[in-house]
Amino acid sequence: MEFVLTRDIAAPTEPDVEGSEQTRPVRWALASLSLSMLLSALGTSIANVGLPALARAFEAPFQHVQWVVLAYLLAITALIVGVGRLGDIVGRRRLLLSGIALFTLASGLSGFAPALWLLIAARAAQGLGAAIMMALTMAFVAETVPKARTGSAMGLLGTMSAIGTALGPSLGGALIAGSSWRALFLVNVPLGILTYVLAHRHLPADRQRMTRTPAGFDVPGTIVLALTLTAYALAMTIGRGQFGPLNFALLAWAALGVGAFVVVEMKVASPLIRLATFRDPALNASLMTNALVSTVMMTTLVVGPFYLTGALGLDAAVIGLVLSVGPVVAALSGVPAGRFVDRFGARPVMVAGLAAIAAGAAALSMLPATLAILGYLAPIAVVTSGYALFQAANNTAVMADVPPDRRGVISGMLNLSRNLGLVTGASVMGAVFALATAASDIATAPPETVASGMRVTFAVAAGLTLLAMVIALAARTLAAHSTLPNDAREP
Repeated sequence: MEFVLTRDIAAPTEPDVEGSEQTRPVRWALASLSLSMLLSALGTSIANVGLPALARAFEAPFQHVQWVVLAYLLAITALIVGVGRLGDIVGRRRLLLSGIALFTLASGLSGFAPALWLLIAARAAQGLGAAIMMALTMAFVAETVPKARTGSAMGLLGTMSAIGTALGPSLGGALIAGSSWRALFLVNVPLGILTYVLAHRHLPADRQRMTRTPAGFDVPGTIVLALTLTAYALAMTIGRGQFGPLNFALLAWAALGVGAFVVVEMKVASPLIRLATFRDPALNASLMTNALVSTVMMTTLVVGPFYLTGALGLDAAVIGLVLSVGPVVAALSGVPAGRFVDRFGARPVMVAGLAAIAAGAAALSMLPATLAILGYLAPIAVVTSGYALFQAANNTAVMADVPPDRRGVISGMLNLSRNLGLVTGASVMGAVFALATAASDIATAPPETVASGMRVTFAVAAGLTLLAMVIALAARTLAAHSTLPNDAREP
């Protein structure tokens, strides 16, 4: 017989909507969740700019130092669903605090690492902490804010995630220029301590008690899923967009892993993800559209710098300013997007966001180089604001009606779909851009070739966004005629 946690019958399952703001410092709780999301997203992107400095410092080839980035990415991708489910079982507050502490300690160890292997190991531990933070922040929203303000809270978390991802390269470059590569990781330590203090003081306590039940944590399913996701992530990242025999072997391993995971989940008593979850058309659509939109957003990070450098001939300082427009738009539009969700509902705002992303990508696909910087910035602002609308609406739609004891695993699945989209976008859309330019070396390609490649790539991105819109609208129609039981989402 295994010990697991079940919700105390006497404890309320939802926050007190009327008295919530009086009984808990909601703003400070949201501040801790926002910092958690910011730190985990920042850790994903800030280390990339430091790879050349790491190669020099440790006298190691790129193939070795790239594992500083891959270790973090793989830990998040492989473990985010499992730690979300674990939070549902052992208590989300205590696990989130453990994740913040692990992230902070691993950041310090990364900054003081004397050897490359130790830095890679510390980054993997940091990735585990980030997986916990990503999976549980959205799960905490329903316990922290009244339901009528869920959209605003999701918009805030989406803003922090977008800022963390987009701010990494520019902040990392400034830290390296002003100090050394160690600052890339040490900067997280004071922020991590602040996040831990706020979370410890202001997040609601776990209303759970220990009982004896036969249900437990699905260790076999977690291991199989982690190995499967690791294989897919490696297939998409090794080779920097160039697919070889190893990449195809890893994809085959991932495909076999999916089948093995289904078999395991059918046999275990308490599955990590109950297969009935995937009979919910609304949830399936939200996960698929989230992955597609994340793939499109990665296109702006992959193609944008090449276009600004190769086609417009901008210097590094101006490129940095241009690339900062995305984070600024995200910061300004995230919270208003959440308020739109609270006022008009998740589904209409989601469709509006997808339409804006598609329109911005289509404009970039027809962009003449004569419009210069302004012609690039205007569509990018439309794409970024559309992404803020979509993310706030999609996150709210997914998490609104999830049972309290399943919020962690569903939040983990939602974050996983985003991460898989980013990983896929970096590889696939980078390959589309390389093929569209038809140049042996993009860095030395003529400006008109780079501009043409950018237009083709964003045409593909616009098509993917339209596909996401079709999926969202079709799921809405199916859900309206569905007779699926209310508990079908329970994994």
